[in-house]
Amino acid sequence: MQVILLDKIGKLGNLGDVVKVKDGFARNFLIPSKLARRATAAAIAEFEQRRADLEKAAAVKLAAAQALGEQLAGKTVRVAQKAGVDGRLFGSVTNQDIAEALTKMGLAVVKSQVRLPNGPLKTVGEHSVGVAPHGDVAVELTVQVVAQQD
Repeated sequence: MQVILLDKIGKLGNLGDVVKVKDGFARNFLIPSKLARRATAAAIAEFEQRRADLEKAAAVKLAAAQALGEQLAGKTVRVAQKAGVDGRLFGSVTNQDIAEALTKMGLAVVKSQVRLPNGPLKTVGEHSVGVAPHGDVAVELTVQVVAQQD
């Protein structure tokens, strides 16, 4: 199916690109989440009229993500979890826990933006974690996992 992308999508294309994707991907994900439209002649003409507005909105999103990235860069987040004597956690620290800790610090981050390269954190100590508030903006921060004091 041919679709017009209404936003930049990693490994697929940029705003305004007409790309061919599998029918199910278009019907079940791209179109319902307003990331793309079917590439008909009328849709292409309408898109060309709205292109400036969509590019302006994309630039605003990118600027907001870059500002958030500057605030996040080099930060250290402290997360407390129950741990055993040997430093292993009872459970783990997930991207949800890190996103909540960042939100408490006043930085609006959702769990889907937190990238854990080796999966959930299972030991006490400092770990490097990536946060990607936008497809073009990715920053590294340090998560300090400490044993929870009861």
